[in-house]
Parts: sequence; C-alpha cells; structure tokens
Amino acid sequence: MKKLERMQNLIVVGHPDQESFCYNGIFKTIQKTLLESDYLNEVQVIDLYRDDFSRPRTDLIKRYQELVTWADRIYFVSPVWWFRLTPRTEIFFDEVMTPGFAYKFVPLFGNYAYPKPFLSDKKVRTYITHGAPALPVKTLYLNSVKLRLVMGVFTFVFGWNISRWLKTKQFWAVPFVNAKKRSKYLETVRKDVIKDLRKHQIKQVK
Repeated sequence: MKKLERMQNLIVVGHPDQESFCYNGIFKTIQKTLLESDYLNEVQVIDLYRDDFSRPRTDLIKRYQELVTWADRIYFVSPVWWFRLTPRTEIFFDEVMTPGFAYKFVPLFGNYAYPKPFLSDKKVRTYITHGAPALPVKTLYLNSVKLRLVMGVFTFVFGWNISRWLKTKQFWAVPFVNAKKRSKYLETVRKDVIKDLRKHQIKQVK
C-alpha cells in the first residue's frame, strides 16, 4: 500500500459580498467540507475581493502563482455579471494564468499555433451562479459564459478533457429560487467535494 499523501486544495472565490450565495453558500460549503473531512487534505484560499488589488500587484500575482503551482485541485467560485465572471476573477485569469507560467503557443504552420497547457496536472471544479434561468442562457445566448470559460480559458491552461466541461457547473436564477432549491445546489457542491477527496485517496492507495 502506498503512503497516503495530502490533497492540496485551493479555493478561488470572486464575490465581493460575504453574505452572497456564492460566498456564504458555495465557498463556505467547499471550505467546510474540506476542513471537516476525515481524508488527508490541506486548504488554501484566494479571496479576490479581500486582497489588495492596487497596482503594482507583482507580489500578489507571484503569491497567486505559487498557490496555483502548489495545488492539486482548484475550486473556482464566481457569479456571472454581464455575461462574464466578476472583474477580479477575470483579472486573475488575465494576470495569473499568463504565457510562460500557465501555457505557451506552439507554432504549427504559417500564422497557426496551438496553446500548450502547463497546468494539465491540476484537477479543477468551477461553480458559477446566474441571476437568469437556464433556458434563455443555453438557447438564446448559446451558453456563452460556460463556453468561453471552458474553451477560452481552461483549455489553454489546464488542457482539454470532457471533465473541464462537466465539472463547470452553473446554478440558475439564484436570487429568485426558494431555500429548498438553494439547499439542493449546496448539496451538489458538498457531494462533489467528498467525491474529489475519495478519488484522491483511492488513487493513492492503488
């Protein structure tokens, strides 16, 4: 039997309101489930709206990159504002997941190249919340938020596999659903985290 190693978890939360469902619900559920687990794991948090983003932020970005490198698994939590994630979450992608650290372009021919990910060993889960219901976002707007995030960010830095899509979960009409529905959303999050912990332990035991 292999010696069990701790799973190193990084939570990146991008909501300014600590009473929001994103922060007080999803983020706190992930954190609580990890910290109260009997499985071996460590937890670090990047709380984007509690950190100082004044420029220059070279030291902050360096610390974020060190945490990304350290992590086995990364959990992203953000609401959707104007069909994108929150500004500081977007800054995180822009300034942390940079060429040379997170990926590089490999020339193919002519003007064509492909992104080679440097973080493909990372396991990633993402929870994004919408004020809108699912139907118009998935039809009229072609599920553009999730499509852009997975194909335009995650594929570049983490590489493509189907789990990048499946593990990017959207919770709908959050300001308007009842408490029972919100509890169901949080139970989904809790079960996902427990599943991640179990898989890590099984992998170590084999």
